[in-house]
Amino acid sequence: MGCAGWAGLFPLVSGLGPHRGWGAVAAVGYLLAAGVALLPRGVARAGAVGLSALTAFGGAVLVPGVLLVGRGSGQSEVAVLARAGDLLLAHGSPYLAAPAGPAEVTPYLPGMALFGLPHALFRGGGGPVADPRVWCAVAFLAAGWAAWRALPVRGGVRPAVRPVVRSAVRERVLVGAGSGAGPLPGAGAGADVPSGAADARAGVVALVASPPVALALAASGVDLPLTGLLCLALAFGAAGRPTGAGLALAAAGALKWTAWPAVAVVVALLAATAGRRAALRCAGLAAAGTALLVLPWLLCAPGPMLRQVFAFPLGRGPWPTPAASPLPGRLLADLGPAGWGAAVGLLLLGGAAVGLSLLLRPPRCAVAAADRLAAGLALAFLLAPAGRFGYLALPLFLSTFVRLAARRHPPT
Repeated sequence: MGCAGWAGLFPLVSGLGPHRGWGAVAAVGYLLAAGVALLPRGVARAGAVGLSALTAFGGAVLVPGVLLVGRGSGQSEVAVLARAGDLLLAHGSPYLAAPAGPAEVTPYLPGMALFGLPHALFRGGGGPVADPRVWCAVAFLAAGWAAWRALPVRGGVRPAVRPVVRSAVRERVLVGAGSGAGPLPGAGAGADVPSGAADARAGVVALVASPPVALALAASGVDLPLTGLLCLALAFGAAGRPTGAGLALAAAGALKWTAWPAVAVVVALLAATAGRRAALRCAGLAAAGTALLVLPWLLCAPGPMLRQVFAFPLGRGPWPTPAASPLPGRLLADLGPAGWGAAVGLLLLGGAAVGLSLLLRPPRCAVAAADRLAAGLALAFLLAPAGRFGYLALPLFLSTFVRLAARRHPPT
């Protein structure tokens, strides 16, 4: 009901047409999901994923997403990605040398332009296939699925019992069932397939269907590929796979520079769990991969890229950034040059504090690493001279998703 109320506010208070359209449809979807949750427990939890979670996903993501994409209605970021793809295909760079206004600025690193390439290839046609947010959603869901598969038992939470003990318990269950002595208490036919995994899957579907993520999937999507890749990097780091973690970090680092702090967190996780060599391999791959994907455009056109990707989002460009939510950093920046300097100083101090915590107490599992990264990103978004409330969905998703993925492995 809370999600339905949240979505229902958008048609009343939002000045953006895509937000109003999403809210009107999603509110109905959330109400239906709430009604399904009131059904008998066996019906509401039928299947591998809860019926209520699936209803919310259909009503808040699929239906409004299809309607908005079909009408070509989306946030301004969708048009920015489409234009970046057009420029990349036509001129080899997603950045205009002299943009006429903020609508012609591309405030993303070159990797984001790849999501606009289908629009360029179809030359504005192609329907939904050419819509950048469709490919952002595909990348987000694919990376999330890979992260779910990659996160190991030991990567999320520490097992309560050693694996050898778990095997002995399982053997007792099987022997007891075969000899007629009866299984251990509570070990029925579904003992090896507990409901924890199904609950975790339902939780992830509900998380994706939650208002911040569902709205992004339907109306924008630009932050979602980065979110999925960071989840994947954390999962690979927890699994002791430095090559996969480094490549995921490199891909994320070529999309937005807000992904760069994740390198320190994943490297600290690998150093604490897999050793120094694995940590150095991950750091080297992340740095080299990001440089390979970003430096060509930085060397060819340093001015436009620096002004649009770094100065503009921080409020130092020739035009005011539309990211103007009244967060602490923005309120300080509005006080003038001294306030802007204070916001940047606090931002650097916050980053230094998180870095020091990684040295003194490095994370040793995926949940701890996700929490540390989420705390650092939330602090950065709060203290940045320009930001939006919507940016906070990224750290919230990271922390919640990794916890749910870890829960699919039941305590033993």
